[in-house]
Amino acid sequence: MAWGLRRFVSPDANLLIFRHFHVGTEILQFIAGNIEGVSIKGNPLKPKDFEAVKDDLFLMHDLNLYNFVINLNKQLKEKGITIAPPKKPLNLEMITEDQFDHIEFPDKWTNILDLRSAIELFTPFYQLFLTSNDFVRASNSLQLDETIAIYTSQILGTPGHLGLVNNKHPMVPVTTYSAAYRLVLHGLAAETLHEILVNVKLKRNLDSVISPKEKDLESQG
Repeated sequence: MAWGLRRFVSPDANLLIFRHFHVGTEILQFIAGNIEGVSIKGNPLKPKDFEAVKDDLFLMHDLNLYNFVINLNKQLKEKGITIAPPKKPLNLEMITEDQFDHIEFPDKWTNILDLRSAIELFTPFYQLFLTSNDFVRASNSLQLDETIAIYTSQILGTPGHLGLVNNKHPMVPVTTYSAAYRLVLHGLAAETLHEILVNVKLKRNLDSVISPKEKDLESQG
């Protein structure tokens, strides 16, 4: 996989792929870190180069999401916990504003594949080298965007953000023939949700440097 990304995928597509691992990790860390009484040990995936992609990174990302939902719901059920806005201030320390301008992606004449073309070409090979169980879990994890968005909305207390999710219906998985379309929707949902969390963090940081007098003048004006 790393060999193909380095040699045939465009810089823009590689950027989106690398960002997705970081964004997905931070969203799961945000959820786990803002539900009181829940303790989930994650497997953070934040690749900085193509060498990191070699260690089953794509598979681990998909299984992380799938297993996170299973483990979280197991604890919620066992401990009788309901997800709600935390009583203490939101924990946003895991949310970063990294734009990945520090990573140099190859831009040779062979790096021509856009994101969807790369996914369509790589999916058959991805399935070939996985067990049936791992591939089913990995592909079904694409349908969990709405589930993750619901958790985040319950923590933030803002259900309106659910309207931004298009990759829905986790109980009715669809065929892997549409993997590229579903993956792009999955990536869009993750980027949108992460941007919401970044804006929440930036607003809180801004509020912390504005004096009470300035806030009062803002509310009056």
